[in-house]
Amino acid sequence: MNLRRWAFPAFALFMMVLPALPVPDFWITQSNYIGLYAMVSLGLVLLTGVGGLTSFGQAAFVGIGAYTAAYLATTMGMSPWLTLFIGLGLAVLAALVVGAITLRMSGHYLPLATIAWGLVLYYTMGNLEALGKYDGLLGIPSLKAFGVELGTGRGLHPLIWAAALLAALAVTHLLDSRPGRAIRSLKSGSMMAEAMGISTFRYKLTIFVIAAVLAAVSGWLFAHFQRTVNPTPFSLSKGIEYLFMAVLGGVGHVWGAFLGSAVVRVIEDQLQVLLPKLIGTSGNFEVIVFGIVLIVVLKYAPDGLWTFVGRWLPAPKRERNWEGAAALPARDKPARGELLLEVDKVRKEFGGLVAVNDVSFQIRAGDIVGLIGPNGAGKSTTFNLITGVLPLTRGGVNFRGSPVAGLASREIARRGMSRTFQHVKMIPDMTVLENVALGGYLRSKANSVQAMLRLDREEEKRLFAEAERQLARIGMVHQMHELAGNLALGPQRLMEIARALCTDPALLLLDEPAAGLRHKEKQALGEVLRQLKSEGMSILLVEHDMEFVMGLTDRIVVMEFGTRLMEGTPTEVQESPAVRAAYLGTEH
Repeated sequence: MNLRRWAFPAFALFMMVLPALPVPDFWITQSNYIGLYAMVSLGLVLLTGVGGLTSFGQAAFVGIGAYTAAYLATTMGMSPWLTLFIGLGLAVLAALVVGAITLRMSGHYLPLATIAWGLVLYYTMGNLEALGKYDGLLGIPSLKAFGVELGTGRGLHPLIWAAALLAALAVTHLLDSRPGRAIRSLKSGSMMAEAMGISTFRYKLTIFVIAAVLAAVSGWLFAHFQRTVNPTPFSLSKGIEYLFMAVLGGVGHVWGAFLGSAVVRVIEDQLQVLLPKLIGTSGNFEVIVFGIVLIVVLKYAPDGLWTFVGRWLPAPKRERNWEGAAALPARDKPARGELLLEVDKVRKEFGGLVAVNDVSFQIRAGDIVGLIGPNGAGKSTTFNLITGVLPLTRGGVNFRGSPVAGLASREIARRGMSRTFQHVKMIPDMTVLENVALGGYLRSKANSVQAMLRLDREEEKRLFAEAERQLARIGMVHQMHELAGNLALGPQRLMEIARALCTDPALLLLDEPAAGLRHKEKQALGEVLRQLKSEGMSILLVEHDMEFVMGLTDRIVVMEFGTRLMEGTPTEVQESPAVRAAYLGTEH
C-alpha cells in the first residue's frame, strides 16, 4: 500500500468532517488559525524554500486581503465574495509593483526591502482615518454559502481548510511541472537557468505574486473569521512569525508549512498559559522559547521538522507513462560545412585589465573545435562572451548568420546555442530525469496556471520522453531516477551534456567537461562526444587536458594572455614551437 498516495485524501477528509465530530470549540478555533497561517507559510515555502527569496513582508499582503474585505463590506455593503476578488486584484497589483522594484536586488537588500514594504503598509493602515486607524474596523459580516451563515467557528472551518488544502495541492502540482522546474532552478543562481532559456526575473515575480495571493486569501478569511480587523496582526513581527513557521516546519517542503503553523500555534498558546505560572510574572516569554527552539532546529534539523515526518512517507517513484509520447518540436539544423559561429575580434576589458584581446575564429557545422591555453589565457571569458554571460567591450559574434552580441543568455539559447559549465550546475534534490527535462524548457509552453490545474500532463510526457532519449544517447538511462546530488562528478558532467542536448542545439559548448574526471570517466566522455560528432553535432570544447582534446577535435584555437596564439589541426598545434613555449615556458 502506497502510504503517501492515500495520506492527502485521508487528511483532507478528516479536516472537512472535523467540525461534525465531538471536538471542543477551542480546538476548532485553533484549527482555523492553523489553516489560515498555513496558507501564508505555504507562499513562503514557494518563495523562500524553493525560490531562495527571503521575504519578511507577507503579513502586509494578509493585511491587504483583510482590510479590503472589511472596508468594502462595512462601508459599502459589498458582497463578501466580491470583496475576495477585489482583494486578490489589489494584492496582485501590489506584488507586481513591489516585486518589480525589489526582486532585481540580491543578497541582504531583498529582505531589507520586504521589511520596508511591510512597515509602510502597517503604518499606512494604522494612520488612515477611513480604516479606523489603530482601532481598526468592526462589524464585518460573516460569510454565507447557499443561504447558510457560516459564522466564525465550525461553519467556517471547512471553507478555511478547503482553501488551504487546494492551495497545497496547487503548489505541489506547480513544482512538478515545466514552470516548477524553472522555479526550483532559481535557488542555484541565474546562470544555469538563463542558459536553458529561462527568464529568472519572470519566475521570481511569478512566485512573489503567488505568495501574495495566498496571503491575501488568508487575510480575507481572517477578516470574516475575526469579524474585526486592526493593524496588529499585519505588523512586521507577524511577518517574521510567518517565516519562522515555514522554517520550523521545513521551508523546502509544502507540508512543512502546515506542520510549522500547527506547532507554533498550539505551543504558543500553551506557553502563554504555562510560562507565567512557571516564572511567576507575565510577559512575552514565549518569544524567547521560540527563539531557542529555532536555533536548535537550525542546528540539528536544518530542513525543518518535516524531515522527521517525511521518513514515514516514502518518496513516490515517477511512473514511466510517456511511452509513445509525441516528439517535442525540433529546430532546423545547419548543413554540414555551413558556417555556424563567427567570433570576430571580440574584446573584454575589466577596468584596466584586458582579459580577451581581439580574438577571432570560426566554427563550421559538424566540427569539434577546441579552445585551449594555459591558466589565465582567457578561454572561459571568451566562452562566456559567446554565450552572453558577459557583455562584449567590442567586437562581434555571429551565430547562423545573425549577430548575437549583446543578447541575454536565454535569447542566445533560443537561437540554438547550448552549454555546460566549468563547475557543474544542477538542482541536486531533483532526479537526473527532471534535471535533463529542464533542458526542454524552450521546446515546451505550459504556464504556471496550467501546471497548477494539471492541464500540462501531455506536454510533460513529451518532455520526459525527450529527457529519457537524451540520457539513453549518453548511456545514463539506467540512472534517470537517481537524485542528481547523489551522482559522482563524472555522471554529473554527462547529465549536464544530456540537459544541453535536450534543448535541441545547433551548437553545443562544453566548458572543461573532463575537469576532475578519472581516466575511465574521461574515456567514457570521449566516446560520448565522438558519438555526438558522428550524429552531426557541432561542438566548441574548452579544455585543459591536452591528450583529451587532441584525440577529439578537428581544429584547435590556442590562446595565451587573452590573445589568439594560433589556430590549426591537432597535429599542427602539437608541432608548434609557440604552443610549446606557451605551455612549457621555452621553445626547446
